[in-house]
This record gives sequence, C-alpha cells and structure tokens, in this order.
Amino acid sequence: MPTQSQPLAGKVALVTGGAGGIGAAISRELAGAGARMVITYRDNRARAEALIASLPGSGHRVSSASVLDSPALTALAQEIAREQGRLDILVNNAGITRVVPHADLAALDDATIDAIFNTNWRGAFATVRAFRDLLAAHGEGVIVNISSIAGNTAVGSNIAYCASKAALDNMTRSLARALAPAIRVLSIAPGWVDGEYAARADPAYLQQQIARTPLGRIANPKDVALAVLAVCGALGFTTGAIIPVDGGRPLG
Repeated sequence: MPTQSQPLAGKVALVTGGAGGIGAAISRELAGAGARMVITYRDNRARAEALIASLPGSGHRVSSASVLDSPALTALAQEIAREQGRLDILVNNAGITRVVPHADLAALDDATIDAIFNTNWRGAFATVRAFRDLLAAHGEGVIVNISSIAGNTAVGSNIAYCASKAALDNMTRSLARALAPAIRVLSIAPGWVDGEYAARADPAYLQQQIARTPLGRIANPKDVALAVLAVCGALGFTTGAIIPVDGGRPLG
C-alpha cells in the first residue's frame, strides 16, 4: 500500500533507455518511492543490470526491447502483464541526437533525420501503443515523455532534434486528450542537463548558458527525475502539460 515515504508502493514503472544518466536517475527516484522497475536498454546490458542491482526494493528487471522494434515492445507488454499483472507508469526516455550546426543544412543528412525521428518520436509513440491497454487497466496510468525546451525554443543540437521534441510535445497533448481519463500524459522538458552530452560541449558556451539562466546552473539528472516523480504522484490532476526543468533559461 502507498505510504507518505513510498507513494508509488505497489506500482510498476517502465523506463525506456533507463540505463543512461537521466534514465538511471528517474529509475532510482521511482524505485525509492516504492515502484517496481522495468528498464529497457539499447546495447549496454551490463550497465542496465548494474543499475537494477543498485535500486532499492525488489522485483526489478531489465529488457533489451528497443523502441524501434514494435514486435519486441508488444512481447514485453505481454511479459509484464503475465509476470507483474499491471503497468502504472511509462517513461519515454530513450532518445538520440548529434550536434549539427543549424545553418549547415547539408550536414543534416537524411539518415540522421530519420534516425532522430524514428527514436525520439516514432519510438515513443510505438511504446505507448504497445502498453496502452496495460496502463489503462487500473484507470490511473501515467505516461511521461522526456522532451526538451528545444521543442519550444528551437535552440538545440540540430534542427531535426528540436523538431522531434516539438513533435513529442504535440503528441503529449494529443494523447492526453485521446487517452483520458484512464491515462494521464505529460512532457518533462529539461534544458541543458549535466552529464555525458554536456561534458562534450564547449566549456565557454556552457558557461554562457549558465550565466543566462536565472537559477545560476544547468539541471542535473536528479532535477529531471524529481519532476517525473512529482507528475506521477503529487500532480495527480495534471495532464497534457509541458513542464520545463530549465532553471528559467528562456527568461535570460
């Protein structure tokens, strides 16, 4: 049963791309709140298994189901239904990008565009499609799409990435309408997040972004994870919203 310290006790949560920096932080927060975790990974099973072993609680598992493989997602939904009997939370965290200057149209080739949209948008939609019935079964399902303020500001690693996050936010609103009231759907939209990607950025440019951010720093993965936890629990009457986790960066 849920308690004040474990509001998600008895619930099952799935995080796609859960072994990465943001995904791992989300998994830790949800597990700490009592959820049993299912974590998918693309190609780093050892990292995913190490994360699972470190999570509080029990009953956690990993799966190699890719968001690009719809039959594998369907099979995973059937496994979760059989083994766990429910799915309450889906976090669409899997995503890819690479840096391409916005003015360099030739460098943003078709293969890169397709890869970004296939993972960042089609993969998220395919995952929702596969798990919709499980999420709706108890009438209190939650889908959280990990987006980016790039979907609104159009400033990001490349034009296709910005467009894919705008499409993800649009899908959030569409699904919030289509799947209500059994499932709530929200986007969490970080700005810069401290981690592997930020570590590869030009330090001078990153300091400029920090200087222009009212709260004086970039986000860390836990900031994003706590926002996910909030919409899964305390913000129970919120749906269709795009929630920024950016320190007020667009105000700078």
